[in-house]
Amino acid sequence: RFSGSLHFDRRLIGADIEGSQAYARALTRVGILTSDEASTICKALASIDPDSAAQSNDEDVHTYVIGCLKEKAGPVADKIHTGRSRNEQVSLDTRLWLRGRIDGTLGLLRGLMSALLDLAARYPEAVVPGYTHMRRAQAVLWPHYLLAYYEMLMRDHERLTQARSRVNVMPLGSGALAGSGFPVDRVALASELGFESITLNSMDVSGDRDFVLDFLSAASIAMVHLSRLAEDWILYSSEEFDWLELGDGVTSGSSLMPQKKNPDSMELVRGKSGRVIGALTAVLVLMKGLPMTYNRDMQEDKEQLFDAADTLASSLEMVREVIDTTSLKPERPRQAAEDSWVVATDLAEALARSGVAFHQAHVLAGQLVLESVQTGKKPADWTPDALVAFDPRFTPEMASLMDPGQGMKTRRAHGGTAPETVLAALSEARTRLEKLS
Repeated sequence: RFSGSLHFDRRLIGADIEGSQAYARALTRVGILTSDEASTICKALASIDPDSAAQSNDEDVHTYVIGCLKEKAGPVADKIHTGRSRNEQVSLDTRLWLRGRIDGTLGLLRGLMSALLDLAARYPEAVVPGYTHMRRAQAVLWPHYLLAYYEMLMRDHERLTQARSRVNVMPLGSGALAGSGFPVDRVALASELGFESITLNSMDVSGDRDFVLDFLSAASIAMVHLSRLAEDWILYSSEEFDWLELGDGVTSGSSLMPQKKNPDSMELVRGKSGRVIGALTAVLVLMKGLPMTYNRDMQEDKEQLFDAADTLASSLEMVREVIDTTSLKPERPRQAAEDSWVVATDLAEALARSGVAFHQAHVLAGQLVLESVQTGKKPADWTPDALVAFDPRFTPEMASLMDPGQGMKTRRAHGGTAPETVLAALSEARTRLEKLS
């Protein structure tokens, strides 16, 4: 019970069978198996029922598969491990399985990015306060805010794609640590199994789990991004903000308080990020003190890897559902922007464009804000005449900047929140996304 792993590594059965079939054909090419023997082995492997492993008492997936093969193919099954070690076999199986899971996760990421763009298109002109230090800072367009998360997810897609490249290296033919004693064509094996390249050092193969760490690192960063989005939307859907209405299907009530609509789905996403980060930490600690090459400690990477992959996938699906069923109340964040002094920087920059040194413009705009706070004035209360009367360096035209939707129009530099810039960014984002599919 202590050393067994079949209860979790049985999900590698498909990969183990695929790799063993390819290896049987490779053994045929070097004269270890006849064509008939290889055919018998491959057919027997194909007939193994993965579901029956749940009732098996075998120690691990490899023991289970070879046991089934012996029952179905007879004595010829004993030839399948000629020149092949468990060490390279488990690396191969894990790479095959993880490659497929990354492909699925990349698809989920693209779906989530598409949902963000769809939500942005539903409220193209909505103005919201942007925050620094959790204090209202400057006004931005709602699509600009969503595009920030789009960029995070795009980097996640890039990191997972890079991780996939390092996963997609074929280890078979490395033996236990010193290489194969039989002239198997490793390049042909790699091509047959869909790998981009082969590993270059047999000792490295035996002791390597960098490809697992690559995935866990990318998964952890992706979960951090989902957690940050969850934190935002938990806040923005609260009564204190009241910007967002989350769908009924992704919220829950209270067992005691009838009025509650709790953002459980996003709270769980925020919480599950810790599981994935914990998996990365666990495997880093697992590997940090291992001597060359294979050590049984490395068996402990599987549960962390499987759980992290499952958690990331389910979280991506859930956040997609939340986005698809969430509605913005545009008048609420707009009012928050109008009631605050998110326009102060716009005023300072307008003064700078008129010839006032920016440091002086910054001080002057700050004095206007202080006066307003002390007298209970909101930005909209300042008329052109009152603004000029406060200080003649202000011009009557600058009063229009008291509308938070006006100042953002100056932010036309690429990556800014000017309406035409954001519209172009949305179009560009959709094009980039389509190129990934």
